[in-house]
Amino acid sequence: MTSDKKGIALLTEIFVKKGLKQIVISPGSRNAPIIISFAQHPKIKAISIVDERSAAFFALGMAQQTKQTVAIACTSGTAALNYAPAIAEAYYQKVPLLVLTADRPEELIDQGDGQAIRQKNVYANYIIKSFELPQEISNEADFNFAEKIINEAINLTQYPDFGPVHINIPFNEPLYNQVEKHSFEANIFEPVIKPKSIPEEKIKEFAERWNGYEKKLLIAGMMDTNTRLEEILNKIADDPSVVLLTETISNLKNSCTCPCIDRVVSTILPEEIENFRPVLLVTFGGQVISKMVKAFIRKNKPLEHWHIDPIDFQMDTYQCLTSGIPVKPTSFFSQILPLVKPKKSKFNFNWIERDKRSENRYAQFLSKCEFSDLKVFETILKAIPKGSNLQMGNSTPVRYVQLFKPFQKLTYNSNRGTSGIDGTVSTAAGAAYVSKKPTTIITGDLGFFYDSNALMNNYLSENLRIIIINNSGGGIFRFIPGPGETDQLEEFFETKHDWKAEFIAKNFNIHYYSANHLNSLNTSLEKFYKLQPNNKPAILEVFTPNEKNAVTLKEYFKYLKF
Repeated sequence: MTSDKKGIALLTEIFVKKGLKQIVISPGSRNAPIIISFAQHPKIKAISIVDERSAAFFALGMAQQTKQTVAIACTSGTAALNYAPAIAEAYYQKVPLLVLTADRPEELIDQGDGQAIRQKNVYANYIIKSFELPQEISNEADFNFAEKIINEAINLTQYPDFGPVHINIPFNEPLYNQVEKHSFEANIFEPVIKPKSIPEEKIKEFAERWNGYEKKLLIAGMMDTNTRLEEILNKIADDPSVVLLTETISNLKNSCTCPCIDRVVSTILPEEIENFRPVLLVTFGGQVISKMVKAFIRKNKPLEHWHIDPIDFQMDTYQCLTSGIPVKPTSFFSQILPLVKPKKSKFNFNWIERDKRSENRYAQFLSKCEFSDLKVFETILKAIPKGSNLQMGNSTPVRYVQLFKPFQKLTYNSNRGTSGIDGTVSTAAGAAYVSKKPTTIITGDLGFFYDSNALMNNYLSENLRIIIINNSGGGIFRFIPGPGETDQLEEFFETKHDWKAEFIAKNFNIHYYSANHLNSLNTSLEKFYKLQPNNKPAILEVFTPNEKNAVTLKEYFKYLKF
């Protein structure tokens, strides 16, 4: 059975014919035709999550892991607005989502009807493209138009790059009528994909410029694991004039010169700048977490900056872009590799020696470090099981993780598209649901409480582990300059509180552990990562001293310098 609404039945069939299987639906009435058509289809896995904001982030986590388009569907009105944070994150993180919003008929908009708002182009600033299906399909022209829209919308979630696409679907009542089958045959249209490459003469020009510079700095941003790219970068970086900087979210673990950027950049004294300043900067991947490296490059600009990305090739993070290269990094580096020549230089040596010194200083400091956020992160990262997916919450958690070398045993993910604290637990839950890998989310207290509705669904898998670093507020505001000099630090910036997650966990029948010193943390971690009695996820809440955390981190960076 399917809905008698021909447009949504057509959408369902094309969705399936394109090999897609997953949809996250939030309950409603206006979206009943979507529910009927998708949830009853034998080849579609439909799940139901009440909170639209959480549902969209859950779907984002699913798509983030599978690289397959996941649909989300909601009723009309404010329900659609609750999708906005996850759609913005999907847009900037490049995650494929198909956003289906049910709508009132056009004649009811702005006429005092319930849950009738202006939904056309509602996500205009952070969507690849928006479409609206015809309200009725009454002739062949309507059908062909709807078929074209649906194909284009689904294709755009994947090509030329991943991202969210919106289809608004107005429905007339009645909403619940069903038919056995429609008589139409759905056609699918696939895009013609031509891998982009740089013309040979242009590559030669890039190679000549590359070979002329003695100080070349490569910075990798947020990326998925890419074995082929890593192999090429290993060869590229085997050059005294080349330095490759990565972060955990780069997921490049074998070819890096300096895997902890801030450990080195924070130690560079004014008189040493020329030893570390690049003449050529080459960037690729998505966003970079380190504010220190951004500030360093912006202040000490290279002669040239090339950014490599098939879509966002003009992204000028370091405010010195000279060449945008519109191809995938793997394509560019594989093309230029045969033409590059090692060059005599101390550039690589300078970075490596400083990294070694910082590594030794780091080890000395951590060996004496008392219980604090810094010590807690060291302990947790060592305890995460091999083969895990680590989801890093925004604000302080993702920054703390960057202070430690990436573990070969882990895959790193974080919602760094927009870097918001909302939806990180929901994203991890979605990731755990589809991947089946052990999945740990490390979140701050405010990030957890803000997204505690992530626990309000029936699809939380037993491989999900939630770690809350509870330092009684937004700890980052004690680190960054500014808030501490105001009278509003605790109430308006830090949002100081005495909340605990224990009874939220109990409410959802999730096993809860807590720790407030190193011994209890080690004991709890051992139990926390075992299979839970009810085959459900588990929560570990670690209480750390907020004022001491800030002092410890400042002392850490001071210790690295001398």
